[in-house]
Amino acid sequence: MRIAVRELLRRPGRFAVAGSALTLLVVLLLLLGGLLDGLYLGSTGLFRQQESQLVAYSADSRDAILRSRLDEDLRSEIDGVDGVEATYGVGVTLVGFRVDGGDEMGDATVIGYEGAISGVPEPPEPGEAYADRRLEAEGVEVGDTLELGPERVPVTVVDWVDDVAYLLQGGLLVEPDTWREVLASARPDASLPDGTFQMIAVGTDADADPEQVAAAIDDATGGATSTLTIDDAIAALPGVDEQTSTFNQIITVTFVIAGLVVALFFAFVTVERTAQYGVLKAIGSSSGQILAGLVTQAVVVTAGAFALGGVIALGLARIVPPGIPLVLEPSRALFVAIGMLVTAVLGGSLTLRRVIRIDPASAIS
Repeated sequence: MRIAVRELLRRPGRFAVAGSALTLLVVLLLLLGGLLDGLYLGSTGLFRQQESQLVAYSADSRDAILRSRLDEDLRSEIDGVDGVEATYGVGVTLVGFRVDGGDEMGDATVIGYEGAISGVPEPPEPGEAYADRRLEAEGVEVGDTLELGPERVPVTVVDWVDDVAYLLQGGLLVEPDTWREVLASARPDASLPDGTFQMIAVGTDADADPEQVAAAIDDATGGATSTLTIDDAIAALPGVDEQTSTFNQIITVTFVIAGLVVALFFAFVTVERTAQYGVLKAIGSSSGQILAGLVTQAVVVTAGAFALGGVIALGLARIVPPGIPLVLEPSRALFVAIGMLVTAVLGGSLTLRRVIRIDPASAIS
């Protein structure tokens, strides 16, 4: 192993090709993971930030908030179910907006809510809104008056909140009557009366099983509701499962390619050094010691590639346009680092058979 480390220090250029290929793969993995995380976080913030354990839709909505309608009678039935601690009405509207009467349009999700959203205060006064910080990229600032929808309903931004987006559009959180006014303006055919919401967030008792409470709600309403856990509601969002599945498959294939790069490089190295390894065996080195040296080199080269690739990915993330949902999460970087190191060990270990078959007599051939 000492010989392997010394070779790395004295002749690093020998490993430049493998290191360069692995660096590019690290950059690809980090950017793919960043896009996956950005798409997921940007689509699901409204649901992930719910402090409630369940959400209820109308049964005919196919678990889509924009198609759901829940009136006061259904909400009363939900409130009466054992295990339900509290309920909160939620509604959303996707609209365009202008800042302070300007001509440039932006896109936002107007969210009418009654409370219980993590990191968000109680609903503001009528005509006011808390804005998701991602709307900064649209030119929004605290104190701005936004004109929403075709009738330009005025709403003033009073403060920022974080991570409350829906389907990649930053949220504008308002009290329910303001939301209904914007909804009636943007979609007159979908306007709702007072007391009716698109979704009811349901907080359960601490000792209650949320899944059992969900089933009890649907039974109590005679099947008029479809009640889901937060995780199931996120999975039902348009495109979330498909995006996650597609990106995860690409990431898995990239890890396999990284393993093949390591395996092929060190297979060539082993062939090139057959005589050297024969000498080492002749003076008492075991196949395990030689293999340990190769794996050590693979791990060191991969670690260096990860460090360089991480720097490159961070640099690229800084110049990516705000419209691209790229989010480099520490957890994603840790996942890539561990995955690359495991891949390096497995790839380097694929030379085991070749190392074992090296005959010490080859040293004098």
